[in-house]
Amino acid sequence: MAAPKKVRWAQLRVGVMAIAAMLIAAMLIFLLTSQTPVWRHWAMLYTYLDDSAALTKGAPVRLNGILIGSVDEVELSGSNEPNRIVRISMRVESAHLKDIPADSIAGISAETVLATKYINISKGRSAVPVQPNAELKAEPSTELQDLVKKGFNLFDSAQAILQRMDKIIGLVESGQGSIGKFLVDDEFYNRLTLTVAEMQKVAETIGSGRGTVGKLLYDESLYEEARSSIAQLDRLIADLQAGQGTAGKLLKDDALYNETRATVAQMHQLLDDINAGKGTAGKLLKDETAYKQIQGVLGKMDTTLDRVNSGQGTLGQLLVNPQLYESMRGMSSELQALVKDIRANPKKFLRMKMSLF
Repeated sequence: MAAPKKVRWAQLRVGVMAIAAMLIAAMLIFLLTSQTPVWRHWAMLYTYLDDSAALTKGAPVRLNGILIGSVDEVELSGSNEPNRIVRISMRVESAHLKDIPADSIAGISAETVLATKYINISKGRSAVPVQPNAELKAEPSTELQDLVKKGFNLFDSAQAILQRMDKIIGLVESGQGSIGKFLVDDEFYNRLTLTVAEMQKVAETIGSGRGTVGKLLYDESLYEEARSSIAQLDRLIADLQAGQGTAGKLLKDDALYNETRATVAQMHQLLDDINAGKGTAGKLLKDETAYKQIQGVLGKMDTTLDRVNSGQGTLGQLLVNPQLYESMRGMSSELQALVKDIRANPKKFLRMKMSLF
């Protein structure tokens, strides 16, 4: 049996080790969960504003957008002076104090209307850095308030849109409008069901090979006919490429090409001769003497036609003299009567002829 003294000593060591383990665990938990490591050194800076703009304790503190600390306290300062009603205490890493000029300005900012507010320090131009527990000038938060007001207007617009959507959804649920009828009208559903059933019947008919479309899909004879037509077309193209037939000769025969080329050359030569004034056609186009002769003949014809139209000469009298026309008409009538009499009694005229001899 162990001595009582040794038992107490063992229990004491176990207790000490348990306490030490608990302290180490607590320290590890603190180090892992703490946002501000204990080995960093901190300094306090202050600024005063007229309105906190819903800034909360623990909000980030940034220097030109870079995180350098956090807000330690947001409280009323007890002063009634303008822009000094709210006091904001900022805990900043001491290592960053040299980067903050004394004339820097602090203000409340936010990434969006709904985002968490934070303190943003705009870096100044002074060569003297800020000291611990110093006060920074504050930037008025009017721009942030305007942003919040705009956000409220945006919320109002969104609420109005949601109300209109709610009304539309109510109309749809009540079966009003095209969409509502589409969703709740039983007649439309029945029609749609019938249409789907008809489409299924058509699909079954096509699948069974009946009807025009079904035969197009499943009739092998139609496929063979189409294949035969394609084969004939292939043979026709092959014959054309081989120069067979009239069309093939037109495509492949060099003699026809040469003849066509010679004909075109002759036509070019003929046109060149005409342009050069050679031959009858060339002289008609280029020779001024022939042109003058033709013009003279045309002039004489115009003169003759004018005389005829004016009643001069035999042709003119024939055209414009009615007496001559009547005389010729009478002679024609007498001649017709004579011919008729001769045909009716030819012996009369033969006897007279014999008496003369």
